[in-house]
Amino acid sequence: MDKLLSIGSAALKKAALNEEAKAFILENEALFNVLKKAADRYIGGETLEETLVKVVQQNQQGFKCSVEFMGESTRNEQEALDATREFIRICRETGSRKLYSTVSLDLSHIGLAVSEDLCFSNLMAICAEAAQSATEVIISAEGTERTDAIINTYKRAVREYSGVGITMQAYLYRSKDDFKELIKEPGRIRIVKGAFETAPGLSMPRGEQLDEAYLGYVAQLLFDGHLCSIATHHHEVQQQVKELIRQYKPAKDRYEFESLYGIQTEQLEVLKEEGHPAKLYFVYGKEWYLYLCNRLAEYPLNIFRALNDIVS
Repeated sequence: MDKLLSIGSAALKKAALNEEAKAFILENEALFNVLKKAADRYIGGETLEETLVKVVQQNQQGFKCSVEFMGESTRNEQEALDATREFIRICRETGSRKLYSTVSLDLSHIGLAVSEDLCFSNLMAICAEAAQSATEVIISAEGTERTDAIINTYKRAVREYSGVGITMQAYLYRSKDDFKELIKEPGRIRIVKGAFETAPGLSMPRGEQLDEAYLGYVAQLLFDGHLCSIATHHHEVQQQVKELIRQYKPAKDRYEFESLYGIQTEQLEVLKEEGHPAKLYFVYGKEWYLYLCNRLAEYPLNIFRALNDIVS
């Protein structure tokens, strides 16, 4: 069974990177509408307005939220500018409505694949709007070919706006060295295990070694009182983090547990009820194909749930 799940996970990750398949789905209305029934479990909606309705609901239930406009790898300046304007709109809307929410984004969505300078300029425009309501802007992780550019851009940005945070992938061997540099900066560090396919030798597989590495990073952040997000759905890891919290006693405004909307949120609910800061991560837009594939790849048996969503 484990081997079959591994094969299924690898296939779904490859499917997520298939640009031709994504384009075909976006252009085929019937197929788009069928598969979107499966995606709806995991996304805030196609529009910001749909998503903010859910954010309001979750805020009322005591959850902090994060909002991301889905997309990546824009290939020209106009597409990057269009995406930037949408992120500015997120900041403006969440700020004016006084929602308890941060903003998350892929740097390649706002121009990193075009040029680092274009990306930095767009990021600063987003941060300028975010600063009006002291909203955090969290930079997401991407493929290893962009890690250096992402870290460089983050270091430039956080010197201009301390409310910028970054995502670090614990499964990368290089993260041991990156972490030493990132923890010197004031921005929040969001720790994830890592989900992207990498070349051999760049990352460790899921298992005990990765869990220990993940917990090691979290322990250091909690000990230092550094802003951090513990972004994992792994129940056992969450329980071990609770022990670290009891040990180091960080202030509650310095850490948060985070889960993706639609993924094992019952565990996050328990953490919230126990008094821990808890955050739900929402994405929205039409480019949900990659996101759906990655969610199913995390646990391929969820494809049966997706089939049920489609036929219901």
